[in-house]
Amino acid sequence: MTRHQKRLSVPKSWPVERKTNTFTVKADAGPHGEAGVPLLILLRDVLGYVDSRKEARYALGEDSVLVNGAPVSDEERPIGMFDILAFLEREEFYRVFPDEGGRLALSPIDADSAGSKLGKIVGKQQVAADVYQLTLHDGQTLRTEEASYTPKDSLVVDNETDEVVAHFPYQADALVTAVDGSHAGEIGEIETITVTASSSSNNVRVSTEESSFETIEEYVVVIDENFTAEETEVSDA
Repeated sequence: MTRHQKRLSVPKSWPVERKTNTFTVKADAGPHGEAGVPLLILLRDVLGYVDSRKEARYALGEDSVLVNGAPVSDEERPIGMFDILAFLEREEFYRVFPDEGGRLALSPIDADSAGSKLGKIVGKQQVAADVYQLTLHDGQTLRTEEASYTPKDSLVVDNETDEVVAHFPYQADALVTAVDGSHAGEIGEIETITVTASSSSNNVRVSTEESSFETIEEYVVVIDENFTAEETEVSDA
């Protein structure tokens, strides 16, 4: 299997220029599916911390680069929406956040915020009498006795303990960000949720500071109001 990825065919979420070189690095299998951006691209092309794969491997070998609280040694490890990157030696922390157009951007956050990450619930199963298994958007699974958590809700999960530290229900008036579609990157409050009678996706109308837009509910994620205060894009590489 090839270790390269043609730039022209990378997912639109990847923060890479498509017409500079023919190839770029290919992500390993892992979280976020095909939309996951190889860590090397963020280190080299977005942040400019390394110039080559060799330098990236050396930096990762120091165990000072963390993804969601765990050291990472694979420069091709997929990084995706709402992941937390920590550079301990630099004392820098970032959240991966969808930018306008759906491209992923790195947003500086403080050390306290880097201790947990946001996850959208995409699946729920009852595995015992009072135990439920939740699947988050990045493939992470959690077990809980809390029956009120439902798909399309968002949870904030502690990176060390996997404990849920906050719950944001998917409902009218919830603060959301669009993560795909023509309104990707826009933030607003849900005005209405229109349930379709067919197998088609439900529609959501979102009110922003300037206007409103309509999209499908798969394209929105409930977020905390603190996200809007922290987000400052680092690079549009």
